[in-house]
Amino acid sequence: MSPASTGASTAVDAVSSVSAPDSRMTPGGPGYRRMSLALFLAGVATFALLYSTQALLPLVSGEFGVAASEASWTVAAATGGLALFVLPMSALSERFGRRTVMTASLAVAVSVGMLVPFAPSIGTLVVLRAVQGAALAGLPASATAYLAEEVRPKALVTAIGLFVAGNSVGGMSGRVITGWVAQEWGWRVAVGVIGAIAVVCAVAFRLLLPAPKHFRPGSLRPRDLARTVRDHLSDPLLCRLYAIGALFMTVFGGVYTVIGYRLTEAPFGLPQGIVGSIFLVYLVGTVSASTAGRLVGRLGRRGALYLAGGTTATGLLLSLADSLPLVLLGLVLITAGFFAGHAVASSAVSKTATRGRAQAAALYQSAYYIGSSAGSTVGAMAFHAGGWAGTVGVGILAVLGVVTITVFGSRAARVAARGKLVTAH
Repeated sequence: MSPASTGASTAVDAVSSVSAPDSRMTPGGPGYRRMSLALFLAGVATFALLYSTQALLPLVSGEFGVAASEASWTVAAATGGLALFVLPMSALSERFGRRTVMTASLAVAVSVGMLVPFAPSIGTLVVLRAVQGAALAGLPASATAYLAEEVRPKALVTAIGLFVAGNSVGGMSGRVITGWVAQEWGWRVAVGVIGAIAVVCAVAFRLLLPAPKHFRPGSLRPRDLARTVRDHLSDPLLCRLYAIGALFMTVFGGVYTVIGYRLTEAPFGLPQGIVGSIFLVYLVGTVSASTAGRLVGRLGRRGALYLAGGTTATGLLLSLADSLPLVLLGLVLITAGFFAGHAVASSAVSKTATRGRAQAAALYQSAYYIGSSAGSTVGAMAFHAGGWAGTVGVGILAVLGVVTITVFGSRAARVAARGKLVTAH
């Protein structure tokens, strides 16, 4: 009788899998620092490119003679392109590898980034930004899947937090640099500088990122992909996390798309360089994202989401004041709440999905950037219709959505726990 028929090989495999040491990376271990720095730089390049025009929208409006709602499409097109292509890109990463897809995505994105400064019209600029966003779609889902495979579970929230922190640094530095450069030489030179910085980050990323050791190629068959996506979308917890990510990003996209218009107009009347420097508050997001793991450890996932939502809502209300210090404090709280909520939700997706992690992460990223596109567009429309109060109103509704979904999730968890208790008895 063969070992397979007796179950002997299964038993041996089980014993060997239990006794085999966990070779995945952990803080302080081999390769962890290189991996962290590489993905941090990838996050910097991604957000710097993705939102390179956001702080420059008043200048774009002025050159092309368009309103805020039209200029905002240079942001919405990029995030929309990412949202549409993140799922196909994640499928490619399942077949060809996370590092390969991330490298190719950055290469295409930075190449397009060098063309953006030469856009002759607002239409061409929007198209280039859409292509750039589609190229960047290979980064977010592949990065979180790479981390889920190569990093030990206990260190996953912290590792993803560092990647999100890179996003915040990229978003901040891109806006600050473009603000000051544009004040002296115009928005075209400013986005060209961001493109050059992204090239450096892309090269360093490829040189630093360790080769994956735990990746196993998957199938590219549409039927398998559809089945995996269907399974993820039928998971109530994953769907709640997707909605939370989209709603948090609706707030963030709306606020930071419109804030430049508000601060350059009365009663503030700030110059472009100072407006760009306002985005230094992203440093707060770097801290809140990187400490999300400790926050979850103390409050639990739902407690951390309640705190993130409450912090964001408080910031929105403070930003209504016609006092620059209060507006800045409001932006600090909005940024801290958003990045903490995003880090908690995205890491929860990676932990919840036991298979098809790239697709699970891709669906989250798709929802997240749909929220960004919606926030940019609706926030600009609300600003045009009702001023800053209109944009804040959109944000408050989105935060209420986060709280409602989290409350529903808490009740569902209690019901499930009671059901398990009854079954056990």
